[in-house]
Amino acid sequence: MDSDPSGVDVPERRRLPRSASGPWVTSLLALLAGLALTAALVGWQRGRAEDDRARQLDALAEGQMRALQAQMQEYELALRALQAGFLGHGVDAQTFERIFRGLEMARRLPGLQAVVFSERREGPDGTSYPTTLVAPRQGNEAVFGLDVRQQPANLAALEISRDADRPMLSAPFRLVQDAPSHPPDGLLLRLPAYSPGAMPTTVAERRQRFVGSLAMSFRISRLASESFHPDWRRSLHLRIDDVDSRTVVYDSSPEQAGDRVDGWHDVRLMAVGGRQWRVTLHDAQHGVLDARDGLPLLIAGIAGSIVFALWAAALAGSRRRAMEVGEAMSRRYRESEERFRAVNELLPALVLLAREADGRIVYANQAARIRLGEGVDGARLDALFEDPHRRAELLDGEEHNWENAEAMLRSTNGDRFWASVSISRVSINGRRKRLVVASDISHQRQLTELLSYQASHDALTELYNRREFERRVERTLAHAADTPACALLYVDLDQFKLINDTSGHAAGDQLLTQLAQVMREQLRGGDILARLGGDEFGVLAYNVQDEAGARLVAERLRQHIDGYTFVWERASYGITASIGGVLLDPSSSLKELFAQADTACYMAKEAGRNRVHFFSASDDATAKRRSEMEWAHRLRWALEEDRLRLYYQEVHPLGALSGGPKIELLLRLVDEDDRLVPPGAFIPAAERYGMMPAIDRWVVDTALANMDRLHPAAEGLGLVAINLSGGTIEDESFVEHILELIRRHDVDPRRLCFEITETLAVRNLAQVSRFMGELRKAGCRISLDDFGVGMSSFGYLKNLPIDVIKIDGSFVQDLTSDPMSQAIVRAVTDIGHQRGLQVVAEWVDSEAIIRALREVGVDHAQGFALHRPEPVVMHRQT
Repeated sequence: MDSDPSGVDVPERRRLPRSASGPWVTSLLALLAGLALTAALVGWQRGRAEDDRARQLDALAEGQMRALQAQMQEYELALRALQAGFLGHGVDAQTFERIFRGLEMARRLPGLQAVVFSERREGPDGTSYPTTLVAPRQGNEAVFGLDVRQQPANLAALEISRDADRPMLSAPFRLVQDAPSHPPDGLLLRLPAYSPGAMPTTVAERRQRFVGSLAMSFRISRLASESFHPDWRRSLHLRIDDVDSRTVVYDSSPEQAGDRVDGWHDVRLMAVGGRQWRVTLHDAQHGVLDARDGLPLLIAGIAGSIVFALWAAALAGSRRRAMEVGEAMSRRYRESEERFRAVNELLPALVLLAREADGRIVYANQAARIRLGEGVDGARLDALFEDPHRRAELLDGEEHNWENAEAMLRSTNGDRFWASVSISRVSINGRRKRLVVASDISHQRQLTELLSYQASHDALTELYNRREFERRVERTLAHAADTPACALLYVDLDQFKLINDTSGHAAGDQLLTQLAQVMREQLRGGDILARLGGDEFGVLAYNVQDEAGARLVAERLRQHIDGYTFVWERASYGITASIGGVLLDPSSSLKELFAQADTACYMAKEAGRNRVHFFSASDDATAKRRSEMEWAHRLRWALEEDRLRLYYQEVHPLGALSGGPKIELLLRLVDEDDRLVPPGAFIPAAERYGMMPAIDRWVVDTALANMDRLHPAAEGLGLVAINLSGGTIEDESFVEHILELIRRHDVDPRRLCFEITETLAVRNLAQVSRFMGELRKAGCRISLDDFGVGMSSFGYLKNLPIDVIKIDGSFVQDLTSDPMSQAIVRAVTDIGHQRGLQVVAEWVDSEAIIRALREVGVDHAQGFALHRPEPVVMHRQT
């Protein structure tokens, strides 16, 4: 047998089996690769979600800024409407309230607390600005009487607004209507108010015509809350800081004021009423995304990784599972885009997205589809713009300023409307597009056009008003040297007051409306017709060549007015007009032209009415009229500047003195050179231009307030005689004014005597009798001045409640040389004594006349022979 030589048995070798761990290693590697891919996909989705949210927040921020700016513009437009009212015709309390209600400010202006007017008043201690008009009154009673002068910051804003004619906004403060514990969330927006006329263009003119300050107080918390949509508030944190005062104006989430700001944020500067606001918006979620958004993808990724690992191990069912994972990922992506689109659907602004290459619109939100039509998707962006210049800007491919540009848009249905449009270029997935955000501003445009129309037209006749007419005349006057001759016609209706008094103001308004249409039909194309005020109209006639041509236009107007019969209810009236004309002269100013036309119209009335008269500088009557007009302007200045002075002349008894000195108050004027002007120089102009009531009121107010400072006798002064004019007698409220002054200054009415001329008394017998009777009932005396100039009026003496007759000086001067004058003086004296009246003679200038007056029994005398006029005691110090 065979055997190993060593004798040692050697065991048989076995091959180890192949390792079974290989497929599991491959499966593990496949699982790790799948998990890595899942992590990458989750990161990509998160980045995509952050980009989507950033675009969403950009759109929300743009909408919020537009809403905030629109609200502030609404406030400014409302203030401009009130300013236009002051420029057009001035505003009283009733008109102020009517404008407030007509513009629906309480509804349209969220957060509005009050609309106020602080009137400019000059006083001994300087200029003050008390608040005199407030709307609405309820809840704002504390605002009445507040003086802006006591608030340095408000006063500074008022003066800047006055000089620049622009709105000024205050820093936040606590409104006076609020309790001390209320947060300071009030703001004040100011605009100046100017006197009626054209809008002043220079600082000097604005200061001169400045009559007060308009202001709106509102709560920024309510305004911002109204413009801050609830859906936006959940996504955005809004904070507004006043850069100038370094104060917080508004914070939508004050509890987050100190929180760390992460993620998306946007800071913008906004100019509001001369102040700078810093508007800060940031993600209310601080960049934290909902973890649940990525959870489906994460789960799907893990599941896919497991499936992939099993596929690598078993190669079974992997394709179907991979498709499911891919489909789940695609669905999540689509849902992200749909969320972005859903947010845009909520915006009130019109949002469009168009391709840069061909300008086709690829997306329109709900607001855009409603306003522009359902067919806007796929339409060309430039086709939406009405203006060819705007279309060209969109097509040329260059950068243009499209920030809040106003443009007229045209919908796919053909509707046109005004919009504020902003266009910017954006890149989405590497593709260039144009993002369009627009707001419909048709309402604001209509309001602006309505305010412009109201500022330039008369509300009753719908003709141009005086301010617009003056603007057009001034523009024509500037080019008068280069154009054919033009004429200015001043049309004044005759006896219009008669219709107003007999048939009422409604009839007068209807007459003005009908005559406006009659005149409009007779003018040539291009001629301008305007209502200047009351029953006065103006015509600017172009291309009349010369005065003869202008007269033809004026005569045609006059004849058709004369031929028109006005019927009201059962009465009919014939209408006539006096027309004054002047050819436009480039060397004349607007003020001079209107004065010349007014003078010519006056001359037409003086010549008998219902005629045409053209201005001529060489006409004596015209020169007299112009002198009276100049005096009228000087009288207004004298009243405003307190340049009137009281003098007195003593009335001496011709018998025994009793009851203290008696005086008659006289009037003087201190001119620009501090020279005294006698009343004969300015009283005719005052009577002609209706200024005597204002002068009489000044005399009565001054005399009764200083009764013991008129004469050296002080409290011993027995009687003060004050002359009253016809215009004052016709004012039925003046008697009550006199009685109120008597009570206020504790004046003994028996020391007062009011003088009324005989001619005035006879002309207005019933009215004068009532006037005299009420004053005599209170204890005052009444004197009939200038008696004797109308001898036919003797019969009226028994019907007039008087105490004194003053004989006209023309008879007294000739008393010693003219038997007729002696007879008249004696007759007046006898008749006066028979009625128990005191008789006074004026213009006594010699001792011989004094003796003659004593012989006929006259009681008192007045004239240079007895006492020369001298200033009252209170005016001797000035």
